[in-house]
Amino acid sequence: MSTKAPFGQGLKIAVIDSGVNIHHPHICARTHGVVIDPEDDGSAEDTVGHGTAVTAAIQEKAPGAEYFAVKLFGASLRSSTARLIRAIEWAIEQRMDLVNLSLGTPDFEHRAVLQSLVDRAASAGVMLISARHTGQRPALPGVLKSVIGVDVDWDLPRDCYRIANVDGATCFFASGFPRNLPGIPPARNLNGISFAVANMTGFVARACEGQAQRSFDHIRDVLAAASIWSQA
Repeated sequence: MSTKAPFGQGLKIAVIDSGVNIHHPHICARTHGVVIDPEDDGSAEDTVGHGTAVTAAIQEKAPGAEYFAVKLFGASLRSSTARLIRAIEWAIEQRMDLVNLSLGTPDFEHRAVLQSLVDRAASAGVMLISARHTGQRPALPGVLKSVIGVDVDWDLPRDCYRIANVDGATCFFASGFPRNLPGIPPARNLNGISFAVANMTGFVARACEGQAQRSFDHIRDVLAAASIWSQA
């Protein structure tokens, strides 16, 4: 009797965040820590838990993928646009299939540079999943063409997503909650746009399975055809 392989087989997913604690019980897939800045201490260890929780939320939906936790920031949960660009460049150079960006920049002076980088990623077969807003402000690269731009829908359960047309653009909505921690109410756990992006990345990983064509338009159509993905 055969058993179904876990979702995400054959995919390489970059998670650009605060690093990862590979020993956390929710980290259930093959996972590597990546440091891209030589001025860092050389460790991709997650000292704040954010990157670990984001990675775990994706792995819950796609445990068969291989993960690369790119450390972009530390305890401040903030970084520079230059470092963000370098992290995306690394993901393109390493031929990642998906790039999870739970963050973004509201500085639209960098729009042309980031759109060029998104276009380069698309040409290389690298798909970005990113937050469309930071707080109430539109964020790059999440609002750019050929990016899976994500917003929070607090009414959605974690095993659902929805798609809507907002101002002429395709927008994706997912729950803002991470995996549950025993004994901690969801509202007291980490939550927000970061986890809407992570949950959506898990759905995108599932949509990519078995698809020879992985352009933005094709994967958007696959996602639209299956508005709910079961975690079973």
